[in-house]
Amino acid sequence: QVQLVESGGGLVQAGGSLRLSCAASGKIFSFASMAWYRQAPGKQRELVALVTGSNRTTYADSVKGRFTISKDNAKNTVYLQMNSLKPEDTAVYYCNVKQMSADYWGEGTQVTVSS
Repeated sequence: QVQLVESGGGLVQAGGSLRLSCAASGKIFSFASMAWYRQAPGKQRELVALVTGSNRTTYADSVKGRFTISKDNAKNTVYLQMNSLKPEDTAVYYCNVKQMSADYWGEGTQVTVSS
């Protein structure tokens, strides 16, 4: 069983930076994809960034050039470096791991960007 624990959220002013971390416990295969999603109040959950087992990355258009996803396979940890934050980035950010037919989610961490 895989468990995901996010950290690093908080309150930041517009233009600031935050780094989210997601530590995974349990077996994570090298081919697993790891991702960050977010959900703002009244909106659907959306993909923010994804990194595949072969280290290919995908970003939502709204965060390209500002956010960077990375992972440390030895630590089973995925990171999301968020720069030039905007008020519209305010949301609960969720870590996700997909491997084989399984789909795992963390409980989320709140990011609030004040204007």
